[in-house]
Amino acid sequence: MKSVLITGAGAGIGAATARALVQRGYDVHAGVRRLDDAPPGATPVQLDVTDDAQIAAAVAQVSRATGDAGLHALINNAGIIVQGPLEVMPSGEWRDQFDVNVVGPAALMRAFLPLLRKGNGRVVNVSAPTARVAMPFLAPLSASKAALESLSHAARLELAPWRIPVVLVVPGAMDTGIFARAGKRSEATLDTATPEQRALYEPALGALSQALAKTKLGDVALVVDVIVEAVEARKPKLRYVAGRDARSAGLLAHVPMRTRDRLLASYLGLR
Repeated sequence: MKSVLITGAGAGIGAATARALVQRGYDVHAGVRRLDDAPPGATPVQLDVTDDAQIAAAVAQVSRATGDAGLHALINNAGIIVQGPLEVMPSGEWRDQFDVNVVGPAALMRAFLPLLRKGNGRVVNVSAPTARVAMPFLAPLSASKAALESLSHAARLELAPWRIPVVLVVPGAMDTGIFARAGKRSEATLDTATPEQRALYEPALGALSQALAKTKLGDVALVVDVIVEAVEARKPKLRYVAGRDARSAGLLAHVPMRTRDRLLASYLGLR
């Protein structure tokens, strides 16, 4: 039985992927903040990706469970969205964004590489369309996912001597609770802004909210299917894309920047 570790397995894409892999006969180690959040059939692993002690404990737990067989796949799925105007975004919010979306995956890759070598395994990093097409008021998310993709490209070449693929999965906007959590966090950030700052950005933020409200969220099954494919493929592709909006962003990434800016501003109702 092949073993996989997936982070952020307590909800959303992570939980759905963990369930799918359990059903396909994998020994799934579900990285969760609270042990009770692990999906049925998966082995819970208490894992805050920003906590070095918990990462070390997770390595020890998975190592005991897998023995000489090692790890078939590390799926770096855990992530958060920090959004809001750059002018009012505290430095702590930026650090949280990068700690979870970039530093955490790097730390996990480093920690689990010995087990991946044993298991002839692979790394699957979950990115976002904003890595290639940065969105206004999503600067922290956009920058962190761009950094995650650069990390993945560099690691892919570093790990090539051991034939450890580093794969990117790019899901579009999926129907999970992450956007609701991001919205609450954004409101808390805006509460720290001065009345003058709020007045400056409220028209743009209102237009953005209206535009995004029209966005049709994709079925989580779309991204689960491509993550499973990335885990199971004998020769996985370097990049998998799930969702129409993610594919559209891929095309938009090749448009000249000034034209891209105009298209985005028009779509989002920004002046």
